[in-house]
Amino acid sequence: MPLKSSGPSGGQSGAFVRFLNIVERLGNLLPHPITLFAMFCMAVIVISGIAGYFELSITDPRPVGSSGRSEDGLIHVVSLMNAEGLRMIVSNLVTNFTGFTPLGTVLVALLGVGIAERSGMLSAAMRSLVMGTSKRLVTLTIVFAGIISNTASELGYVVLIPMAAMIFHSLGRHPLAGLAAAFAGVSGGYSANLLLGTVDPLLSGITEAAAQMIDPVYTVGPESNWYFMFASTFLITILGALVTEKIVEPKLGKYDASEAAVDLSHQKMDSVNALEKRGLKAAGIAILLLIALLALTIVPEGAPLRNPQTGLVADSPFLKGIVAFIFICFAIPGLVYGKVVGTMKCDKDVIDAMSHSMSSMGMYIVLVFFASQFVAFFKWTNLGAVLAVSGADALSAIGLTGPLVFLLFIIMCGVINLMLGSASAQWAVTAPIFVPMLMLIGYAPETIQAAYRIGDSVTNLITPMMSYFGLILAVASQYKKNLGIGTLIATMLPYSIVFFIGWTLFFFLWVFVLEMPVGPGAATYYTP
Repeated sequence: MPLKSSGPSGGQSGAFVRFLNIVERLGNLLPHPITLFAMFCMAVIVISGIAGYFELSITDPRPVGSSGRSEDGLIHVVSLMNAEGLRMIVSNLVTNFTGFTPLGTVLVALLGVGIAERSGMLSAAMRSLVMGTSKRLVTLTIVFAGIISNTASELGYVVLIPMAAMIFHSLGRHPLAGLAAAFAGVSGGYSANLLLGTVDPLLSGITEAAAQMIDPVYTVGPESNWYFMFASTFLITILGALVTEKIVEPKLGKYDASEAAVDLSHQKMDSVNALEKRGLKAAGIAILLLIALLALTIVPEGAPLRNPQTGLVADSPFLKGIVAFIFICFAIPGLVYGKVVGTMKCDKDVIDAMSHSMSSMGMYIVLVFFASQFVAFFKWTNLGAVLAVSGADALSAIGLTGPLVFLLFIIMCGVINLMLGSASAQWAVTAPIFVPMLMLIGYAPETIQAAYRIGDSVTNLITPMMSYFGLILAVASQYKKNLGIGTLIATMLPYSIVFFIGWTLFFFLWVFVLEMPVGPGAATYYTP
């Protein structure tokens, strides 16, 4: 079903709305996403076989001695359409599935979230939070929270996005609009943040290695894009809220609860009663105690959850085990709340709550099985790397040297991101091409990296290659049964377009008009 228009005289009936409806219809003509991923797997096998037969390869731009670089300096397409490929597929079929990172992350986190939800704590907390709050402030808050959640890794995907859909439904608004707003902040605003996150040292390390191909003593710190990304947080928050309220929510129209695939009766918007307030107070105390206990394991020097080698929080057991803390910080307060209000009377109630949360993830688990095979096959064949390097070479061949080169660069990064969903994996392959190339025409690595992060973020919302795309689809399907992949992509496409235009213009304004550095001590231009 095409997205609806609303408002007087048809409201948003312009060319852009018609374009989105075409995208949705065409997308929904595709098979079920699970079938689609199965077809992708077969296509990768066949294409790799053809490319392998013709010995397709391309020069590896990474320096000699880099991890993963072959001795002959070429990236070869590896065929899966032979005896060796068959052995690889058969022997790794199970581990591709069980080792798919988002699977364990989502399931473990949802065990805790399930307790908090079934106890009634999440519903009461949301009602307490949003009662009397303006619609615009709710939307802004959700997008902003999505951006900030990237500091805590998977928190936004597994907790905030489903919760945003619940909040919008509780307010009588379309739950898919809430899901879209949160998804836009978490994934579309992936690189923006007020604080440095785990992605910053990853990208800066890759950028530094690429820069040293031109200047062996050049260094790039994790903070090299902090100024620009700090300011971008507010830009993406405003753009995300505007797109939600002016485009997405009006087109979705009024929500019909009969379209839901699950029981939504617990997502009602009654006032919080006295018993629920006592439960929330007790849950709040439990959360404060957990935070205090967690602080003791992180804050003091030599604390057990700090990095044992460096003594820092970066790359520490705390950050690596953030999912465990998501589980604990939802499960224990949820249990405390349930004890106070009487929804969690014994261990069976807790077990039932966790079981219920797992039962709703059946489609997601099946989807992950096929998606994990596709991601593994695509990686094994090197098709993504060959396509990325070929695209980068094409950009280089154009020969632009002025600031306009960054427009093409951002577009190229966005297109490559449709095929290589991991920010670090994509940058590891393309940085050795782009960074030296743009340094040679006078631009500093820090500025190049900031532009890359725009392209890498804005198409996260519309690519099935993004690791958590299946989770988003599963959550959306709870509110709209038989939801097609075209509906989800058409819903998120306005964010991608507006983020691309707005964020790119902001980059040119920041770097070339205002001539401000993208980070502390970061140069805009490179001079040997």
